[in-house]
Amino acid sequence: GEMVEFSSGVKGIALNLENENVGIVVFGSDTAIKEGDLVKRTGSIVDVPAGKAMLGRVVDALGVPIDGRGALSDHERRRVEVKAPGIIERKSVHEPMQTGLKAVDSLVPIGRGQRELIIGDRQTGKTAIAIDTILNQKQLNSKATSESETLYCVYVAIGQKRSTVAQLVQILSEANALEYSILVAATASDPAPLQFLAPYSGCAMGEYFRDNGMHALIIYDDLSKQAVAYRQMSLLLRRPPGREAFPGDVFYLHSRLLERAAKRSDQTGAGSLTALPVIETQAGDVSAYIPTNVISITDGQICLETELFYRGIRPAINVGLSVSRVGSAAQLKAMKQVCGSPKLELAQYREVAAFA
Repeated sequence: GEMVEFSSGVKGIALNLENENVGIVVFGSDTAIKEGDLVKRTGSIVDVPAGKAMLGRVVDALGVPIDGRGALSDHERRRVEVKAPGIIERKSVHEPMQTGLKAVDSLVPIGRGQRELIIGDRQTGKTAIAIDTILNQKQLNSKATSESETLYCVYVAIGQKRSTVAQLVQILSEANALEYSILVAATASDPAPLQFLAPYSGCAMGEYFRDNGMHALIIYDDLSKQAVAYRQMSLLLRRPPGREAFPGDVFYLHSRLLERAAKRSDQTGAGSLTALPVIETQAGDVSAYIPTNVISITDGQICLETELFYRGIRPAINVGLSVSRVGSAAQLKAMKQVCGSPKLELAQYREVAAFA
């Protein structure tokens, strides 16, 4: 979709092209647009700023700073929608991406370049796992001697309250974790097109590190809200609705985003982009439409349960349902030896508990 500009200065993206009309979704307030306004083509596809200048900043879905700290210093611009790396350019996941949470690192290990879904009901600590992972990289990054040893973090907040995002910025800055992080925020009060675009913008920023031989982690919090925003846009554009009124290409919406997280081969710089998408379920229904879609795209999932959360088990991980499809390839030797027995013991415990 090409960017267009209205005479009021509001930008939009052309998504429907028909004989008599063009369907444009607007990135901004629609109140400034009136009948008879001129709409100009910008001649460019949607792009966002990327690079080290973004670290420590809070930006909106179009990469415009919203933290009141002035304009961005020197940066490059990257397209929001690019094709994922091909098979030849990839390498299988083999380095650990340690979250610093024992339950995750021992039982569902995550490797650099993996996509691991965090799924659970509301208020089960999904965001807490993601934020703790960012905070725990502080220790690792302070010991790093080169760029390739640092893990840069991108956090994309989709459809969250502004107060929640502000609180998050405060937590990260107090822990000095903002210096290696980028925050992309499309809050609940932002128009649906911005909530739809934010994950792709964040991904483009993360890809800068991946393609330059560095390592990055991207968190999409959460993709359920992006799907809802996309449904809203599609229905307004008169696209035929499918299951749960989502458009037919809602699977492609997420698959093309998550396929961009990859481990690059040594010939292409050996960089990596690890993705931790978050999905919110309703009453623990993991078999709903969007959850099953994203489970089938990712390389494993961390399932969180309300019952465990209220029993004081935190992170509230259901070890039986959680899985990492990369498995022990993403663990250090020492970790493998230690973690063999707890897995077996937990399985035996669940077996006995089922009869009790």
